[in-house]
Amino acid sequence: MTFEEYHERAEQTANYPEKFSGSMIALAYVALGLTGEAGEFSNKIKKIIRDNNMQITEDLKKSLIGELGDCLWYLSAAAKELDVSLEDVAVANLEKLESRKRRNKLGGSGDNR
Repeated sequence: MTFEEYHERAEQTANYPEKFSGSMIALAYVALGLTGEAGEFSNKIKKIIRDNNMQITEDLKKSLIGELGDCLWYLSAAAKELDVSLEDVAVANLEKLESRKRRNKLGGSGDNR
């Protein structure tokens, strides 16, 4: 499946206020959803550390993959609200990271390094 195919299919399941309007409320809604799902992913990792001796079983792995899928859905919706493709987001990210690598700036902090 390509990013574009995912984007199109995910869009068919969207149900939130002012979806695909490019409005701030729609973007805020999907941003909050993305952070919520990322939090759920992180919380599951915390519980694996605490309760499962840092061992990821197949069931836990499936659960984590589910949370990553939910993050991807919200990422796709955010891209749609910004009128950009997931492929464009991925390409821009790799270009940024490759530039940082060439300039030996992968470590450190700040967006503009």
